[in-house]
Amino acid sequence: MKQDSSLSSKNRPNSSSRRDFIRRSSLTGIGLTAASVGFPTVIPGSALGKDGATAPSNRVNVGLIGLGLMMKGHQRTMLGKTDVQVLAVCDVDKAKREAGKKLTEDTYAKQTGRDSYSGCDAYNEYERIIERDDIDAIMIVTPDHWHAPISLAAMRAGQDVYCQKPMTLTVNEGRLMSDAAKRHGAILQVGSQQRSNWAFRRASEIVRNGYIGNVHTIYARLGSFGPPQQFSEQPIPEGFDYDRWLGPTPWFPYNEDRVKGNYGGGWRCFWEYGSRKNGDWGAHHFDIIQWALGMDDTGPNEFIPKGFEDTEYQTHIYKDANGAGKDITVLRDHPTLNGQMIQFIGDEGHVCVSRGNRIECSTPEFITMPLADKDVRLYDSPEHHTNWLESIKTRRAPICHAEIGHRTSTICHLSGIAERLGRPLTWDPKTETILGDEAASRQLDRPRRAPYVFS
Repeated sequence: MKQDSSLSSKNRPNSSSRRDFIRRSSLTGIGLTAASVGFPTVIPGSALGKDGATAPSNRVNVGLIGLGLMMKGHQRTMLGKTDVQVLAVCDVDKAKREAGKKLTEDTYAKQTGRDSYSGCDAYNEYERIIERDDIDAIMIVTPDHWHAPISLAAMRAGQDVYCQKPMTLTVNEGRLMSDAAKRHGAILQVGSQQRSNWAFRRASEIVRNGYIGNVHTIYARLGSFGPPQQFSEQPIPEGFDYDRWLGPTPWFPYNEDRVKGNYGGGWRCFWEYGSRKNGDWGAHHFDIIQWALGMDDTGPNEFIPKGFEDTEYQTHIYKDANGAGKDITVLRDHPTLNGQMIQFIGDEGHVCVSRGNRIECSTPEFITMPLADKDVRLYDSPEHHTNWLESIKTRRAPICHAEIGHRTSTICHLSGIAERLGRPLTWDPKTETILGDEAASRQLDRPRRAPYVFS
């Protein structure tokens, strides 16, 4: 929705005034008020930063937005970090936000050795979190169609952002978000956590430094969802704000299978809320391919849908890759060696990589040998959440910042547009335009349902 200008970063209190606020309210923050325990108050050492604990004034105060399936792991990670304080949760489902609040308060009660803890607020509207001056950063783990409006509002309010992948619903949203992050000096980490895994980093370094020669073909295993369906209307459950769940997307009758999140599909099956498997696994694997090829600030030039003129696999092509006069072809769901997630094939060998630290190379010693002095060493982030928090404190760019997320999401969206139209697209990554196809160009953005409009 349109954001009130009073929430702009220039009107938000500076860091020192926020820290003063935290110091004044630190007793409340750990559930110790005069009313609850009476005088004299005994303050535990953890509240003052003793015994190795982080003092409240040095913690990153976080709000969690979107408490579905994928947030569960993020929330537990945040609750386990001593330099983080979760102050608020938000979800349009009352049962989920109350469960998120309870998990937060039960965890902090246990950590502080108390019977109870009170210090986490629960909201239906994300705006209530963004307007708070005591919250430094937010995590957005909603369906894709809410990523951009919430991220933009947060960055304009002076908050840093962790945004679940894919970063956006449309190509144009990505340009808005990347530009906003630069304009407001915001730290935005996209949840493409494979970049923070040593096996994916090592495979990318093998490719980037030419150890398998000139790469010409890449296979990426994404899998598939069933086709989108139209469901019969069901009553909207009590406590579920369905209108807000739909947000800027078109209105459809409520059905549980439309809104649920699960690994087999749910809302991810629908084009209205994402790019289907391109946005689901593509946002992970296409991201690693971009990294390995050194293409983080650009992208492919041609997108060919499966079935077009007997094309067997969804394809995108990096034309004249890196000015080397050679094309690199990426094939979705082509069988990979030993079922690996990604396989890079060069004229001197191959390297394959998957989650679970699975990595194979035609020359096995490349996996463990030290890199040469002249070799490119990629950003080393041992853990994705930790990298985000360190970036918040140091203001150093995170491993998967907004421009990277935008470029990867662009591949997801253009692949989806080509699939829906059933024809190839030619893309200019410098001007970020589709060439010679007005109908396809109109799909770089989408109409938004009132009143959930933003820019």
